[in-house]
Amino acid sequence: MTSFNFKKWNTILGWFAFAIALLTYSLTVEPTLSFWDCGEYIATSANLEVGHPPGAPLFQMLGAFFAMFAFSPDKIALMVNYLSVFSSAFTVLFMFWSLTMLLKKIAGTSKEISTNQNIMILGSAFIASLSFTFSDSFWYNAVEAEVYAMASFLIALLFWLGLRWEQELETPRGNKWLLIISLVIGLSFGVHFMALLTFPAIGFLYFFKKYKNVTIKSFLLANVIIVAILLFIFKLLLPFTLAFFGKTEIFMVNELGLPFNSGTIFAFLLIVAVFYYGLNYTKKKGHVFYNTLILAILFILIGFSTWLMLPIRANADTPINENKPSDAAEVLAYYNREQYGEQKLFYGPQFSDTYSGLDPVTPYLDEKPNYERDYKTGKYIITNNFKNAKQNTDDAHKAFLPRMWSNEHNVNYMTFGEPLEFSMNPNYSYEDDLPKYGIDPRSLSEEELIHYAQQIKDDVQQKISDFRTAYAKGDVDLKGYDKFLKTYGEYLIVEKPTFSTNMKFMVQYQFGYMYVRYLLWNFVGRQNDNQGKYNDLDGNWITGIPLVDEVFIGSQKNLTSDMQNNKGRNAYFGLPFILVLIGIFYHAKKDLKSFYVLMALFLFTGLALKIYLNERPFEPRERDYALVGSFYVFAMWIAFGVYAIFDWIKKFITPKVAIPLVLIISFLASPMLMAKENWDDHNRSDKYTALAMAKAYLDSCDKNAILFTIGDNDTFPLWYMQEIEGYRTDIRIVNTSLFMTDWYIDQMKRKVHDSEAIPSSFSRDQYVGNKRDYSLFVERTKEPLILDDMLKFIALDDERAKIELKNGNKVNYYPSSKVIIPIDKNVIIKNKVVSSKQYDSIVSAIEFDIKGDAIYKNRLMMLDIVNQNNWKRPIYFTGGSFGEDDYIWMKDYLQLDGMCFKLVPIKTPVDEPNPMKMGCIDSEKMYDIVMKWDWGNSGNPKIYHDPETRKNSITYRTNLARLMETLINEGKNDKAEKIIDLAMTKMPVEYFEYYSMVDPFAMGYYEVGKKEKARLILSQLIKKYQENLTFYSGYTLTEQYFYASDIVTDIEQYRGLLEIAKNANDSEFYNKEKVKFNNYNKMFNVFSRKME
Repeated sequence: MTSFNFKKWNTILGWFAFAIALLTYSLTVEPTLSFWDCGEYIATSANLEVGHPPGAPLFQMLGAFFAMFAFSPDKIALMVNYLSVFSSAFTVLFMFWSLTMLLKKIAGTSKEISTNQNIMILGSAFIASLSFTFSDSFWYNAVEAEVYAMASFLIALLFWLGLRWEQELETPRGNKWLLIISLVIGLSFGVHFMALLTFPAIGFLYFFKKYKNVTIKSFLLANVIIVAILLFIFKLLLPFTLAFFGKTEIFMVNELGLPFNSGTIFAFLLIVAVFYYGLNYTKKKGHVFYNTLILAILFILIGFSTWLMLPIRANADTPINENKPSDAAEVLAYYNREQYGEQKLFYGPQFSDTYSGLDPVTPYLDEKPNYERDYKTGKYIITNNFKNAKQNTDDAHKAFLPRMWSNEHNVNYMTFGEPLEFSMNPNYSYEDDLPKYGIDPRSLSEEELIHYAQQIKDDVQQKISDFRTAYAKGDVDLKGYDKFLKTYGEYLIVEKPTFSTNMKFMVQYQFGYMYVRYLLWNFVGRQNDNQGKYNDLDGNWITGIPLVDEVFIGSQKNLTSDMQNNKGRNAYFGLPFILVLIGIFYHAKKDLKSFYVLMALFLFTGLALKIYLNERPFEPRERDYALVGSFYVFAMWIAFGVYAIFDWIKKFITPKVAIPLVLIISFLASPMLMAKENWDDHNRSDKYTALAMAKAYLDSCDKNAILFTIGDNDTFPLWYMQEIEGYRTDIRIVNTSLFMTDWYIDQMKRKVHDSEAIPSSFSRDQYVGNKRDYSLFVERTKEPLILDDMLKFIALDDERAKIELKNGNKVNYYPSSKVIIPIDKNVIIKNKVVSSKQYDSIVSAIEFDIKGDAIYKNRLMMLDIVNQNNWKRPIYFTGGSFGEDDYIWMKDYLQLDGMCFKLVPIKTPVDEPNPMKMGCIDSEKMYDIVMKWDWGNSGNPKIYHDPETRKNSITYRTNLARLMETLINEGKNDKAEKIIDLAMTKMPVEYFEYYSMVDPFAMGYYEVGKKEKARLILSQLIKKYQENLTFYSGYTLTEQYFYASDIVTDIEQYRGLLEIAKNANDSEFYNKEKVKFNNYNKMFNVFSRKME
């Protein structure tokens, strides 16, 4: 019994678990970049550039190390992805070792633990570790270059270090573990702040070890102290250190006249001196506790020193240099994520302030002054007008713990809560409205003034009454409710959401939908990989047991092939979850102290993180990847569950039988089942769709183009292509969201790689800080302005070219919303802006109207580029939005070239009912572009077609269908057929969904005389709609009414397919299929849809 070498097997099995995880992730890792932030992380890691706040310098430096092993530029992404692979494998390793330590606690002392117990401890830990290895969210993070895999590793490492510290806490050199913990905490800030959330669990390990007799009072006090230390590190120690550097630098330069960086050097030396003195003093006086405390703080700061990379690289003017954190003050702003605005967690505004306006007492607040170096004066100067620069919304709508805060999600908030109550404002001055009706109050007698004001009031009262009646009848939905409150808010007193409504939303949505749902995805099962929007059809958890699932998400009968074959549909039958529940109860019963340690880690990395994130309904994508720390703890309880089963079953059968029985069944029920279910939707090997999309965008542009992008997925992959693979570096990518900032405008005005600087007439003094953040429309003339004249007017610093705001500040304005850009046809021809066959279509001037009341800085800069460029360089838009301002109000002057829209002096009015049909098409040019596209294995049935890949098919299919239509209209049927073949081969119906986007290709086949190919597409699509309608037919009448919009849409789109055949004179197909259609239509007579 005593011959069992636990330490040896603990080491072997730990590394074996590591090897399995490493092999799994190596086989399924994405071979190149993926969507969202990964392209940016790869580019900024390999080249040590500055990414988006709050930064990940340690991740980037390690990414650069991994990138060194790439044999060629196109393998750099894979190598940086391997940083996540190794981080995740090490997470599994430290999870295993942590579990064996925890399980030994509940098994007894080392002398009491038998060989059988040792085997079960190792086996239980191994099963739990592999379960986490194959869990949904963790595996997702493990195979792409994002910070969450490394953050998970740091959580696992910190917790293991905490357990080792606890073991040796009372030994002479036990506090060495505390110093390592402190160093890792500091290092964690160079990856992601969430790793810091491990600290409370470590604090409780210390508390329970140090204090044997725990009272309620001491326990509560420990909770308060531990949370206070956590907040001290996160909100005080590091921010105040950065602030100290920044303020010292400004003081010594501005007040003492010393050169730049002198204050930073002095602050560093002062901090070194304080630590040196503090350590010496506490050592001489024998203050061991304080000496250790000072050392711990010092080690945190040493770990945090990875952040030095940011100002060092920012001062090197790297091509990607977001926020340019080049000095201490700017690094602090970077740390605080000031670019994204301020979000109040504990007390602040709610979405209802949208309807109430500014606070009547304090309508404006000061912004933070923005200091920059002025090398002419040798001083730091304030570049922004910070006095009264920030609007202060109505204080009456502020609340404690504001969960419902975003004024972009009003309707969804009211859906989760309730419509806001409102009443008429008795203090509203209706006399002020008279000028709106063309009545001058000064020309009226007092009686007339009262009479007209009463008329306006009566009219408003009537509209409010009519609205209440319409809403009560159901004639107005919540979108209409929101629109009414926005329209008449000034006449109303709108009540803010109550505290109970906020708490209901927090529990129901933020905790329930955005946490518990994700938790159950990982340990019970997942319905599909579609983003959930709080309905029964997408993004829910399932068990795979129809009787159970029907209770939560409705009928599971007649599931469509899309539902059944979605690779994200993973059913674990709740078996891992059952093991967790058994483990939780067993752990709590056996050792309440260590149970509370794990519970603290579970809650802080789960629900506490949700409180901090304060998510809105709905986010741009699912957010489960940020919760892996909580899922890590949850998976640990699987080990306790397996051990608990053994502990119970050994009472009835011998351990020799119980051990293999329990371990084999548990292995099959948890890690094996999870690996089998999750493999297909986590296997990203051989998937290049993000890379292909990036190439398609770049290849759609002419040489030396300027390309305006909008969001993450049309920017970061392109950055990657240029920075890492050196692809199409002649194109200047201008992200229009970042174009609001002075630092980004500065970067655009410098040459980068093969791309010349953007043309610009504005000097830095004219856009620095908040200067010209917006220019207001103040109509002074009905006549249009030439764009050059308008920009020169906005550029004026003359007080006569400005208007004063209510806060006392002055801003520039423009006197007309109508703008003209004169066109010199010779310049267009000389620069080959359009093909020769389009010369006759060139307009004499581009005319457009600026919509809205203001031009924001990014749009001003875009207009300036157009004006200064004078058609020398091609200008493109990625087309990621249909907003007028995203195309600087020139949507009528576009040409679709592949994936991008080129600005051209040819007018093609946008068809408003179908905004996707923007711009003209040069068919020969676009045909040459798309036939050369690299599709990244998109047509391969073996790859995982993730939601983003499928969603991108909307753009691909739309653009290819438009090209096909143009080619057919020009009589180029052979080329049109090739385009249809390309679309159907590279984006098969079976894998890309979005079926309505395929209709044009069936029509196209008919038009080029390929009836059988058209019929094949129609048959495929008809089958999809038949499956959908068959599924809906299993719903109750109430459920069918709830999904009425979806059902009716499917019926009409099904009908549309028959009409394609009918319009193509394919009577045989139409007559055969219409009988089937009518039968399906009859299933839903309640909706009274017309028969064929």
